[in-house]
Amino acid sequence: MHPLVAIAIIIATIAAMEGVAWVSHKYIMHGWGWGWHRDHHERHDGVLEKNDLYAVVGAAMSISMFMLGSPLVAGASAWEPATYIGIGILGYGILYTLAHDGLVHQRYFRWVPKSGYAKRLVQAHKLHHATESREGGVSFGFLIARSPEALKADLKRQLAEGRTRLRDSV
Repeated sequence: MHPLVAIAIIIATIAAMEGVAWVSHKYIMHGWGWGWHRDHHERHDGVLEKNDLYAVVGAAMSISMFMLGSPLVAGASAWEPATYIGIGILGYGILYTLAHDGLVHQRYFRWVPKSGYAKRLVQAHKLHHATESREGGVSFGFLIARSPEALKADLKRQLAEGRTRLRDSV
């Protein structure tokens, strides 16, 4: 496979994973998968959360693609693009970990951005955590964030419609 095609597959997969993450966050994590995700929305002192099991799911997706693309595992039926899809999923996982766990929740480093994209990402995720339960809410993506003003307007509309509740601290 031509290297530019491989790079295009990796980049397209990273971009597609933001969509997969948005849908998964909104409809699985805040739906039937709330049991794993709930502790991420609650204060706790532990280093790990049940929510971290979703990273294991992402790793399994990436590993599965590496296996499908590997002649050593899949034999003659190996599908080479799967290897680059696996790299893209891995790349998204790394970006997610740095942005969400590192920057937003400061699990790995301490830095509060004062402007730009990083500040917008932090503000959007803080607004996501402003709700008290799994219903309603805003900003389900992890690397793409709408403006805080638009997200606040959405929250205000949801409150007026009775579709969500804000935390007391907000």
